[in-house]
Amino acid sequence: MAPISRRAFVSSLAALTALPNLALARAGQATKVIPKSGEALPVIGMGSWMTFNVGTDMALRNERTDVLRAFFAAGGGMIDSSPMYGSSEEVIGYCLGKLPQTDGLFTATKVWTPMSWHGVGQMEESEDLWKVKRFDLMQVHNLLNLDGHMETLVDWKAQGRIRYIGITTSHGRRHADFEQAMKKKPVDFAQFTYNILNREAENRLLPAAADLGIATIINRPFSRGALIDQFARYPLPEWAAEIDCENWPQFLLKFIVSHPAVTCAIPATSQVDHMNENMGAGRGRMPDAKIRKMMIDHVEAL
Repeated sequence: MAPISRRAFVSSLAALTALPNLALARAGQATKVIPKSGEALPVIGMGSWMTFNVGTDMALRNERTDVLRAFFAAGGGMIDSSPMYGSSEEVIGYCLGKLPQTDGLFTATKVWTPMSWHGVGQMEESEDLWKVKRFDLMQVHNLLNLDGHMETLVDWKAQGRIRYIGITTSHGRRHADFEQAMKKKPVDFAQFTYNILNREAENRLLPAAADLGIATIINRPFSRGALIDQFARYPLPEWAAEIDCENWPQFLLKFIVSHPAVTCAIPATSQVDHMNENMGAGRGRMPDAKIRKMMIDHVEAL
């Protein structure tokens, strides 16, 4: 499928966020398109940093299987991991193998090593750990050896060994370098931090993604749980019902995914009830620009 033009991409996303609901996928999950292909992706995905690093503990592995079962039952798609996340990739592979239903799975991991030759082996090991024949998305983690790994990823994409190429950062101080990488490299996805109290990405990265037609993945949507801890003692504002929010995780996630240039957010959790809360953020009405401003003003006043 031909890439979507910048004008069509921005216009379509702006139109979606102006409507009561975004496009709906399975289980009523809102989706947005990947600009380079037009493929639809549920706006709520799943991260795995820390939460799936449970080693060989079978009880914990089976608990994580239940978490993934709830994810797919609610219409989830993207699962994101990395070789730097301990045993997370191996545990994800175990869990996926236990589930009879994984329709809609969008596999995303990273290459994370200073050596290009080692990166090839690392990506092949990730395939073995996940038990997948190819990844939908392979990302250069924190821009480490960007030039070397990008050469490999371009080759793998041409061969059909991966579908999309991405880059990631979790370091706000590197936004200038990250923006340059977005402009100079053949990037389909960019992953970075953005949340209601950390909106630095609005200055450079989100506008660049919109300009360049790059899909965005938002990590640390709850600031490693700190935002939940900070706001949980307060009731939601009454007007949160206007955007179908029942709890703070949904409030915080809806703020993120309603941004026109955000494609997907990847909260991490180890509990089924928290997964169900998170997935609820992909259903119902989404905030428009006016309500997004109300959301910011409200949390900043708490």
